[in-house]
Amino acid sequence: METRVMDGRIATVDPLQRLHSNHPVHRRPSARAMLIGVLIVCATLMADPAAAQERIPVGPASTVTLSRTDYDRLLDLASRRPDDPDVPPVPAALTRADLQVRAADGMARATMTVAGEVFRTGAVKVPLIAGATLTDARLDDRPLPLVADPGSGTRTAGSGMTVAGIIAGPAAFTATLEWAAPLELAPGRASFVLPVPPAGSATATIDLPGEQADIRIAPGLVLGRTSAQGRTLVEVTLDPGTPARVSWSTRDAPAARPRETRMLADVRTLVAIGDADLRLLALIDVTIVRGNPAGIDLQLPAGYQVTGSSGTSLERTEETPGRLRLVVTNAALPRHQFLISLERAAASGSFRLETGFPSVPLAQRETGEIGIVGVGTLAVSPAAEQPGMRRMDVREVAPVLVSAARRPLLAAYRYHRGPSGPPALALDVTRFPDAGVLAAIAERAVVTTLVTGEGRTLTEISLSIRNRAQPFAKVALPEGASVLSVEVAGAPARPVHGADGVRIPLLRAGHRPNGPYTVSFVYLHAGTPFEKKGNRQMSLPRMDLPITLVEWELFIPDRYRADRFDGDLIAADLVERYRIAQHVSGSGVSLAAGYGGGSGAAGGRPVPALVAGQIGGRVVDAMGAALPGVTITAEGSGQAQKVLSDVNGWYVIGGLPSGPVTITAHLQGLKTASRVVSFDQQPSQVDLSMAIGEIEEAIVVSSTPIARTETRDDVRRKQAAANEPSLNVQSLQRRAAGVLPIRIDVPRAGTSHRFIKPLVIDEEAIVSFRYRRR
Repeated sequence: METRVMDGRIATVDPLQRLHSNHPVHRRPSARAMLIGVLIVCATLMADPAAAQERIPVGPASTVTLSRTDYDRLLDLASRRPDDPDVPPVPAALTRADLQVRAADGMARATMTVAGEVFRTGAVKVPLIAGATLTDARLDDRPLPLVADPGSGTRTAGSGMTVAGIIAGPAAFTATLEWAAPLELAPGRASFVLPVPPAGSATATIDLPGEQADIRIAPGLVLGRTSAQGRTLVEVTLDPGTPARVSWSTRDAPAARPRETRMLADVRTLVAIGDADLRLLALIDVTIVRGNPAGIDLQLPAGYQVTGSSGTSLERTEETPGRLRLVVTNAALPRHQFLISLERAAASGSFRLETGFPSVPLAQRETGEIGIVGVGTLAVSPAAEQPGMRRMDVREVAPVLVSAARRPLLAAYRYHRGPSGPPALALDVTRFPDAGVLAAIAERAVVTTLVTGEGRTLTEISLSIRNRAQPFAKVALPEGASVLSVEVAGAPARPVHGADGVRIPLLRAGHRPNGPYTVSFVYLHAGTPFEKKGNRQMSLPRMDLPITLVEWELFIPDRYRADRFDGDLIAADLVERYRIAQHVSGSGVSLAAGYGGGSGAAGGRPVPALVAGQIGGRVVDAMGAALPGVTITAEGSGQAQKVLSDVNGWYVIGGLPSGPVTITAHLQGLKTASRVVSFDQQPSQVDLSMAIGEIEEAIVVSSTPIARTETRDDVRRKQAAANEPSLNVQSLQRRAAGVLPIRIDVPRAGTSHRFIKPLVIDEEAIVSFRYRRR
C-alpha cells in the first residue's frame, strides 16, 4: 500500500493498481484494493463511532481515506510484539542436602539425601555432587541413572568430575546417594574429605570413633556435639558445593589395614570324554595386580582327583578337600602359569555330563574357555539352558587349548565367573557304534549324452572308481533302455541282468586295483521324436554307488535350439564364473574348480575340499599336465610337513602354525619350485608348476592377481567355445558309427550343454529344457 496526505487526511493507494493502468493514480480499482479498503473503513468505524459520523472527504479513485488518529492507531497496533513466554532461569535446582556420615574400620561412608525440583519439561541433567565415589544412587526407591558431566562447573577448583542425574520434570524429587572413601591416617590424627552437594543448604551428622575433643571441619560450622559408648556424634552445617575436610585427633589412630592381594585369572579347560572316565586339563594364568602372595588357592570341582600339577613358578602343592594351594617360588613375580590335570570316573555309552571347573576364588575377575573332545564317535549337545555360559565357534578357541586337544574339538564355551563361582556345564553325550566304511566310491562321473532327431539318446557314463571289495554296482536304467557295452580298467566286461535292475561289474579277473581306475558303460534309450517345439526332460540312472561329482554333457542336434534349462543340476558355466571370481578375489578354494572336459586349472578333477588349517593344491609341469609322486614340503615356524602328490597331482597338508609358510615341490629331473604364503589357518590353495632342469628357483607371492575386464566379444567367444562339443562327444560319435552293435544316425553337428552335480548318492539327476526347431 502507498500512503498520501490529502487535505489534512491520510490516504492509502494500492501500488498494484498502478502497474496495469496508463494513468499513475486514476484507474479502476481491483477486487483486492476494494476489499482492503472496506476492511480498513470497517475497522475504523467500529473503533471510533464518532468518526463514522464525521464527514470525511472522499479521495481519488483507488484510495481509502482515514483520519490521522485512526492511522496512528493502526500503526501502533501493528508494531506491538507478543510477550515472550516465561522460561525458568535454570533447568533444575537442589534445595536441601542432608548427610549421614560414619567413620569406622578405616573407611568413611555417607548416605546423602538430596531434595530438589526440576523446572523444565522432559529429562533434565541435574548436577548432584562433584569429586565423589558413589556406590549407589536411587530416586524414590528406583535406580537413578547417572552421567559424568565435565561441563558442569563446581565451586572449588580441582574438586573432580561432577556426577549428574537424569531426572524427568517438571516435578520435585528426592534422591539418595551412597558415598565411601578411605580414611587418611597419620600419627595421632585421622581425616577424610567429604564431598557436599551444591544445594541451597547442606547439613551433616558425622559419627566418629572415640570420644574426641579436637574435631575440625573446614569449611563448616559445628552446631552440636555428643559422646556416648566410645563414639562422637557431630552436627554441622556445610558450605554447599564445597568439599569439607573432617579431621580429628585420637590417641588410638586406626591401624593401617594390611595391603590386600588383588589378582586376575584366566582359566582354559579342556574336557576329554573317554570310554569310562572324564579328564580335565586346566591351564591357569594368574596376573597379580597388587600384593605379593606366597601361594594361590585353587578351588576344585566336586568328584575329581588331582593327577598332576606343574608350572615354572610352582614350588609345591598342598591339597585339602575341595582345595589345592599352589605355593610359588618367587612371590614378587607379576604373573604365574599353572597346568593342572584332574580325573574322575564317567559312565560308558550315552550319558548326561555335568561338571564344574577349577577356579581361583580370590581373583577379582576370572574368565574362562572350555573345549570339549571325545574318544570315538560321539555327539554332544546342551542338556538345558547354560546360565553364564556362551557357546563359541571352535575356531575361536585359544591355540594353546587346540594344541593340547590332539583331537578335533566337538564344542567350545566361554564364561565369566559370577558371585556364586564358575558356572557348571551340562551336556548330553551320545555315542555312536562304529560303522563299516564304504566298499567303493566314484570320485567322478563323466556323462556324455547324444540326442538324435528321432528322440533316441545314446549315453556313456565313465566312472573314476576307488574300490576295496565291491564286485558290482546296481544301475536303475530308464524304462526301455539297454546296455550296449561295459569296460573295466580298459578291458571289456559283461553286465548282469536281474529282476531289480542291471549290475555293472566293477572288478574283473586279473585286475587288483590299488588306486583309482575307470569303469565305463554305454546304454541306449528310445524316446519320443522331437516336434517343431516343445519341452523335454532327461534323467540319468540311479546307482547304489556314491559319486562325489557328476559332470554331464548333453549334445543337442544343430537343427534344434534348446534353452530354459532346469532341474537338480547346476549349469557348468555358472560354476566356472564363480571359480574365476574366487580365484581373482583370493577369497578361498572353489570346490567345483576344473569341472568336466579337461577345462579349468584342475584338469578335469575337482579341487579337494579343504578345511580350516589345511593347505592344498596341484602340481603340474610346464604344459599343465599333472605330476604324481612329487615330494611336497611345507615349512613354517620351525615345523615341517611332507606329503606326496597323488595320481592327479593333488596334495593336502595340515597341522601347520600360522605365519609365513614355504611350500616346496621336488621331483628328480625337474627344477624345484617353491612358494611362500602367509598362512592364517584358513583353507588355502597353493598350486605349483615345475619345469625341466636341475636349477632350483623360488617364487615369492607378494600380491594378488588383477582381474581383467572382459569385453562383450570375449563373452561371446567364451559362450561359443563353451557350447562346442568336447572330445567325449566326438569319441562317442565314432564308436556309434563303427564299434557299437547298433544302427543309429547320430548327428555330426550340434551344441553341447554342460551340467554338474556334487555328491550324488542313489538318486537321479534330472535336466529339463525347452526346444524349438531352427
